Amino acid sequence: MVTSARAPIAEQHEVSRWDRARAGLLVPIVVVIVVAIVCIIVAVLALAQRADTVEFRREQQLLRQAVADRDARLLREVESVIARPDAATAIGNYDRQWVARNLGALLQPFFGDDVVAVIDGTDKVRYARFAGPRDPAAADLAAELADSVDLLRGRLKAVPGDVISVISIPDLSKPGQRTALIQRFTNQPALVAAVAVGSNVEVAGAKAGAPIVVAVKYIDSNVLRDIGRRLQIPDLRRIDGAPATGDEITAIVGRHGGTIARFAWRPFRPSREIIASVLPFIAVAIAGFALLLGLIMRYMRRTTQTIAAGEIRLRHLALHDPVCGLPNRLYFGERLESVINEVRRGGPSAAVFYIDLDHFKDVNDTLGHHIGDKLILNVTRRLSRVMRGDDLVARLGGDEFAIVTICASDSYSLQAIAGRIIAAVCAPYAIDGNNIIIGASIGIATIDRRARDAADILRYADMALYRAKNEGRNRACIYDAAMDADLSHRKLLEGDLLQAVKNDGLDAAYQPIVNASGDTVVGVEALARWTHPTAGEIPPADFIPIAEHSGIIVELGEWMLRRACLDGAGWPDLTVAVNVSPLQFRRSDFVELVERILAETNFDPNRLELELTESTLLGNLETAELSMLRLKAIGVRFALDDFGTGYSSLLYLRRFPFDKLKIDSSFVRSIEKAADAAAIVHAVVSLGRGLGMKVTAEGVENAEQHLFLRAAGVHSMQGFRFGKPVPAGAISARLASPDDYRVGSPDREIALAS
Repeated sequence: MVTSARAPIAEQHEVSRWDRARAGLLVPIVVVIVVAIVCIIVAVLALAQRADTVEFRREQQLLRQAVADRDARLLREVESVIARPDAATAIGNYDRQWVARNLGALLQPFFGDDVVAVIDGTDKVRYARFAGPRDPAAADLAAELADSVDLLRGRLKAVPGDVISVISIPDLSKPGQRTALIQRFTNQPALVAAVAVGSNVEVAGAKAGAPIVVAVKYIDSNVLRDIGRRLQIPDLRRIDGAPATGDEITAIVGRHGGTIARFAWRPFRPSREIIASVLPFIAVAIAGFALLLGLIMRYMRRTTQTIAAGEIRLRHLALHDPVCGLPNRLYFGERLESVINEVRRGGPSAAVFYIDLDHFKDVNDTLGHHIGDKLILNVTRRLSRVMRGDDLVARLGGDEFAIVTICASDSYSLQAIAGRIIAAVCAPYAIDGNNIIIGASIGIATIDRRARDAADILRYADMALYRAKNEGRNRACIYDAAMDADLSHRKLLEGDLLQAVKNDGLDAAYQPIVNASGDTVVGVEALARWTHPTAGEIPPADFIPIAEHSGIIVELGEWMLRRACLDGAGWPDLTVAVNVSPLQFRRSDFVELVERILAETNFDPNRLELELTESTLLGNLETAELSMLRLKAIGVRFALDDFGTGYSSLLYLRRFPFDKLKIDSSFVRSIEKAADAAAIVHAVVSLGRGLGMKVTAEGVENAEQHLFLRAAGVHSMQGFRFGKPVPAGAISARLASPDDYRVGSPDREIALAS
């Protein structure tokens, strides 16, 4: 009994479960169908309303055009009356009988004009006839007709804003033959037509001498009834107050928005016909939806499977980078949160490596984005090979990658991992016949039990990356608490530096550039110096990167160029070299800035030498070449600074008009110890001479370096052996007493140190 009793109960539960399942599927479908039907009905109603709107706009346009056509007709009526051969003489001599007989008697009784007037060459009203009693508001008839008269006399620069001109006037400054206006006349909307009597030659020859015949027709009920009958616009009328219920209204307004007239009429509404014609189709649509419901139920299982597969694919696309297939920032954030939670629960420590590719933008700009994408793929493969299988490598965007790995948190282990990453990324790439070398800067943040959330860990890694970039790139830095303070300190310095640039709080120092023998100063290099009010002297190695990172380098470069030109004006025999940052040189107004400063300071362009690095030209070849040629045309010289430390592309030397190569001080310091450095110096000198360029060596500090460079054929040198950077006054003193600073002079060391 117990067993038999349980069977129906189980069966009832099974039926109930399927009913609930079907209801769960059908209810959303039914809701969708109902919504679809409602949308169709709403669409039909919207279409009907749109049809009403279109019909209203059509009637509105027809009405306005009809009013303009009525004004043009009034103009033709006036022209037909004064077209008689004797009209010009009779009106010009003001034959009152002829005017009354041929103008007043025709234009008013025959054509139904409300006002007919004749205005003589002095703009006085010689004749006026009104259809009814003269309106007191028309006492000054000349003032009412001033717009038409001024247009015909050529006195206006533009059509008045409170009227509408029916005919176009090609040149308002010249006298016209005719005009037709819609305007307020005696405070009523009216059509005004005016014609200058006489031939075109006569009118143009006597700007103010031709008499004018004017006809005025009020836009009254008779005019509107005639327009409404022709346009099939019922009950067309002029209104001043609120319209009746169901009426449509429109207004004729002047150019400045002033209302000339408002009209109302009973509109034709096609919406009812549209709705009646669409109802059968709505019924068919409902039947179609019912059929669709059956098909949906039939293929529900197949559709569900397809959707599930699509969701998996979409989630993969949403969480992975489309270029290289690595997890993206969203996926990385989720995984990082998971790792942080595991570490908090007592799991092993972990770390985040935030990687930024150095010079990746230059590759994109010079070789194209397709090469950049292939480079990203190659970097992805190398990072995947160098890390373990359970480490997560992600691309956060652009040239930024991140790795989260379980590892020891000591500095040695972290730097060892970072070293493997840098070595893998920095090895040369061969892509489509291009040999590409890039660098990598890494910021490291450790994850321990005190870690807060993923945002903080990424922020710490980003600050460490910022430190790595500022310390020279191609290295790794581990986050510590001091970086927060350092970042705050840099932000304060950034604000103080901006104020120093704006308030002339910087100083300029000049390092002498001497000839090969070291006896004669042939030029100076201008260098920025900053003495902070509280922190004292800030080294250029500290504040120049801040200026470049924040964009202040543009204002700093402009200040330095102007200051160098002002100080250099006192050294007529010296070349003044000024460094130009990439950010400053790539500005579209850089050439105009240099020209303006040269003009303001009255500095000879032939003595100005702008020093550019190879990174300034990367990705900027066409614009850079054009800017250099424009400045070369006025005499400015160019030097390629730090040659040998960048890409050292011979393309730059062949394409760009450089006057000088500057050998970087790193090669000069190494010529006594490294044979390859000496060989490079000889090669650069030979290259420069072969291309017709001068060669300057930087960083010369002792006699041995001096003698080697002189023997190698270097044209000029600079360095502590010949003088440290000094204020402008010290340069002037050195030029005044050159013997005190000559190489080998007993007093030379004292003079240079001072």
